[in-house]
Amino acid sequence: MTRLWDKGLPLADRVLRYTAGEDHELDARLVRYDVRGSIAHAEMLAATGLIGDDDLTAIRDGLTALETSFEAGEWQIELEDEDVHTALESRLTDRIGEAGARLHLGRSRNDQVLTALRLYLLDAGDHLTERVEQLRKALTALAERQAALALPGYTHMQQAMPSTVALWCGGFDEALADAVQGLRAARRRIDKNPLGSAAGYGTPGLPLDRDMTTAKLGFASKQWPVTAVQLSRGKAESGLLFEITLLLQDLGRMASDLLLFYTQEFGYVSLAADVTTGSSIMPQKRNPDVLELIRASQATAQSCLDEALMITAKLPSGYQRDLQRLKAPVFRAVDLAVDSVDIMAYLLEGLRFNPERIRMDDGLYATEAAYRLVREQGLTFRDAYRQIAAGILSEDT
Repeated sequence: MTRLWDKGLPLADRVLRYTAGEDHELDARLVRYDVRGSIAHAEMLAATGLIGDDDLTAIRDGLTALETSFEAGEWQIELEDEDVHTALESRLTDRIGEAGARLHLGRSRNDQVLTALRLYLLDAGDHLTERVEQLRKALTALAERQAALALPGYTHMQQAMPSTVALWCGGFDEALADAVQGLRAARRRIDKNPLGSAAGYGTPGLPLDRDMTTAKLGFASKQWPVTAVQLSRGKAESGLLFEITLLLQDLGRMASDLLLFYTQEFGYVSLAADVTTGSSIMPQKRNPDVLELIRASQATAQSCLDEALMITAKLPSGYQRDLQRLKAPVFRAVDLAVDSVDIMAYLLEGLRFNPERIRMDDGLYATEAAYRLVREQGLTFRDAYRQIAAGILSEDT
């Protein structure tokens, strides 16, 4: 197997292992996107007369067959391949001959990988958005089941003002709606076509049609000038990671509420048996591990965001191999977000508030009583506040 950059010089095995890193494993999720980008590139090369129609047909059919066989588990990306790009091109050339060697004309792995990554990120953002909408449906169903049930609202971990299940669910639903808007807004930096920028300085002398590949791949625009492409690396990734961090922060706060409500001291909620785990030593225990792990997920997402930001923070312009390390934190955060959103939706389906356990302290209605004095007696709110406070103090003594 010959790597795309191979010039016939030796490469130490330990150097290959270090420089390839996790790419041969991580790139499995990019196969379909690299195929899409490669087919669009080949179609553009044929349209501009840089390759023949027969070559295009062979490339398109060969790549499609390779994607199908990969999904069927008939081959995988090996360490020796280094990455998805070499894995596909080398197998394509083995399959169709010289036509496969024509595919790389007018591109570099630098714009190739970024094209595949951005196509993946667009799909990943859309998929996560769909999962959040499903979570919103589960939250709405919970609100509809027990909407009017009274709950104490808390500030400073003390009962403060009356609330309801509908209000509790509604607050988190608005947060999730905001998360959906944030995920959609993250597309702004992702939805730009880098293909044709090659190693970051274009393809002098080649009549590439970047508008054509932009349209074929469904990008909103092409990224221009070509020198902007490598400078933008990490920004789209960090933008999506930021929105994921905020989303998981919302889920963490929801989990924190439910963990408090689930304690024996509160007993406000019951969880379905199949979302709790047991103790290896205490026979009576049913543990809300799912909620505890959701609560911790934001820390992982934020570490992924920090990692992405720090990788790119001090890089000069142009491509640098440091950028390879962006994949792992991005993929880890995306997977964690989808899993956390889905498991929270599943947990909410079996969650029930227990009205017999919910105690509403009389003091919860103090603010409402002050408002009543304002309306009925014309007092200023500050005077009404002091009058109610004085009555509460006298009761306490």
